[in-house]
Amino acid sequence: MFKNYFKTGWRNLTRHKSYAAINIIGLSLGIACSILIFIIVSYHLSFENFNYNKERIYRIVTEVHSDNTFYSRGTPSPLAKAIRNDYTYAEKSVRVAVFWKTPVNISSGNEIKKFKEDNGVAVTTSDFFGIFNFPLVQGNIKTALNEPNSAIITQKLAKKYFGNEDAMGKVIRINNTVDVKITGILKDIPLNTDRTQEIYVSDKNLKGFSAWQASDDTWGGFSSETNTFLLLKPGITAASVEKTFPQLMNKYYVNNPNKDAFKFKMQPLSDIHFNPDYDGYADKKYLWAAAFIGLFLIITACVNFINLATAQALNRTKEIGIKKVLGGLRSQLFWQFIAETTLITLFAVVLAFGLAQLGLRFVNSLFETQLTINLFKNLSLLIFIVTVTLVVIFLSGFYPALILSAFKPIAALKGKLSQKNVGGFSLRRGLIITQFAISQLLIIGTIIIAGQMRFSKDTDLGFNKDNVLMVPVPSINDSLAKNKMQLLRNELKEIAGIKNVSLCTEAPGSDHSYLKGLNYNNEDLKWGVNGKGIDENYLSEFNLQLVAGRNIYPSDTINQYIVNETFVKKLDLNSPQDIINKSITVDGVAAPVVGVIKDFHDKSFRAEINPVVLFPAWFYAENCAVEINMQHMKSTLAAIEKTWNNVYPQNVYSMEFLDDKLAKYYQLDDTMLKLIEFFSCIAILIGCLGLYGLVSFMALQKTKEIGVRKVLGARVGSVLWLFGKEFSTLLIIAFVIAAPVAWWLMNKYLEDFKYRIQIGAGVFLLAIVLTFVIAFITVGYRSIKAAIANPVKSLRTE
Repeated sequence: MFKNYFKTGWRNLTRHKSYAAINIIGLSLGIACSILIFIIVSYHLSFENFNYNKERIYRIVTEVHSDNTFYSRGTPSPLAKAIRNDYTYAEKSVRVAVFWKTPVNISSGNEIKKFKEDNGVAVTTSDFFGIFNFPLVQGNIKTALNEPNSAIITQKLAKKYFGNEDAMGKVIRINNTVDVKITGILKDIPLNTDRTQEIYVSDKNLKGFSAWQASDDTWGGFSSETNTFLLLKPGITAASVEKTFPQLMNKYYVNNPNKDAFKFKMQPLSDIHFNPDYDGYADKKYLWAAAFIGLFLIITACVNFINLATAQALNRTKEIGIKKVLGGLRSQLFWQFIAETTLITLFAVVLAFGLAQLGLRFVNSLFETQLTINLFKNLSLLIFIVTVTLVVIFLSGFYPALILSAFKPIAALKGKLSQKNVGGFSLRRGLIITQFAISQLLIIGTIIIAGQMRFSKDTDLGFNKDNVLMVPVPSINDSLAKNKMQLLRNELKEIAGIKNVSLCTEAPGSDHSYLKGLNYNNEDLKWGVNGKGIDENYLSEFNLQLVAGRNIYPSDTINQYIVNETFVKKLDLNSPQDIINKSITVDGVAAPVVGVIKDFHDKSFRAEINPVVLFPAWFYAENCAVEINMQHMKSTLAAIEKTWNNVYPQNVYSMEFLDDKLAKYYQLDDTMLKLIEFFSCIAILIGCLGLYGLVSFMALQKTKEIGVRKVLGARVGSVLWLFGKEFSTLLIIAFVIAAPVAWWLMNKYLEDFKYRIQIGAGVFLLAIVLTFVIAFITVGYRSIKAAIANPVKSLRTE
């Protein structure tokens, strides 16, 4: 019996090829997008799930409370040791200090191989591997980092550094200062973790990377790259641990101004990837937004199917009438139409799987991932596809099958069935409104996100970011460091295509924060400042405008400060001039303020402008900022690289344009924008397919009416209006539904930005105009064809 259902269904599909093609294409696009979205969402939700004790793993993070609350994933460097010594609630407590873009040198005979690890080096203890499930394939996990000058590297790096040779026992030089012996080979790091470092060095070598971070007395400050992880004992809750933090503060923050400002919090491992306050990759709300878009696309495709199936029903009245007269039961007819839906859906799923494979290249490029589609290795994906297939069959086939199988045989054979008997235009109107409400929602969202991105990238940041090259300066712990920095700066100035050179810790706008304690008028202030080490060229390099005082003089010591306008406002001073020559103490170093500069955006537009202090500390430079003449860019870049390599022959050269670096602030937003643009196009395309199918059917149904109107003198324009008024009304209703929902959702999105665009009427006007243009193009051809048809031929069709 079921074989007969499918055979009959196949015949009907081959008889109505355009109907079948529109449905298959629409469903396959919707299902393909939902597969891609499922892969993206499930990938991000899988982060850190491979860890055996994931429910008991926590990271301690810091809230800094002043006028505004500042969040950091970092903690004071001695915190892990203090918890280990003073409390018993943790099985393991470890400090992990990460140093990014670290040079690695390997001696091979007379040759020195140079590498640069962008994922950096993690300095920690063997206990780290008792918290995280990163297994060794060689070496002892419990003792591999117990001795100083020991290191663990991944299989991937072992192959990269030593080829087919055994890497165990080999010596590598890290950061040009620390020689370490490889004591363990780590299984390659999984893709679904935020711990991306592939080199782990013994904590006993931390002083070789940063003497400040290695000290047990650095409670007054912290780096975001120094993290504290805990593995709690079974039964211990995060809340009970947080109750001990005030006691810890009382012990280690005696007479420390940050005692009341710093608040330590427990962050679950499962929250790390999704919490943007602590530099998580993506807020979960973006994932749920993507999931809802996938659901909308499935609904849109199913709506198409229902619309076309019910519209097509009048062409099958005689077939149904004959089958019922010959004894066909309603249940048999119902299952026949379900069989037809199943055939269309199965074809669509097969096509969708192929489209998803193609689309995955776009997704991997967009997210910089290595995702794959493998049904045999990914059980959850297989279950998802089977579930989607069944849901689509039910949603798309149930209602049309119910309507078609309910036809009265006599009325069907006499041709007395009308639109009323197949759900009428009212049902299809409602479905079309649903489709285009979803499409307009996506269009409005795309316009607003694109507008915010343009605003973020084009608005004046308060400093020059164009044509500025940021060249990292190696961290060298020797007496020649200052000489080499001066040599680099002086030699770069001699290159013809270079306008200016400045040694500094960071550009004015940076995602790195150096939070400094502050004392003014012998009072420890409860708010910190964002400190930046600079040289005398910094202000001119970045076009920072003085509003009071002067620039710093060249100096080898921190003996003068420049502050921004926000700094002055937070001190409640009347004017910038009031702070000039007044002494302030930053991290224990007292010096006069010699200048005040205009505010600039030191972070992304998501954050308020912070109080900033600039001070002469070129000798701590992490970057060399080079302003170049773009007319001679190629030769200038080559000259910069050659000069840098001559000064630092043991290191690997790298550079990045400042505007590209700042664009990374909004990398996730750009990614989401491209995804929404892509899925909006798919939703519109699916809607247009359905609209075209309905207009074609409508033209067929109105053939006689159009012929009569034309014989009676109707013009082409009035005939076109027959089609236009129907769909124009539906599009306007869809807009009225979509606009307030889109306004509410986009306002929620924009709330993440402290500096943002306003949602004006122009956004909604553009959205409705775009929708009408797309709809007109879709229905125009078929409507015009019907309107200019010969009325004599139209009347003969009856």
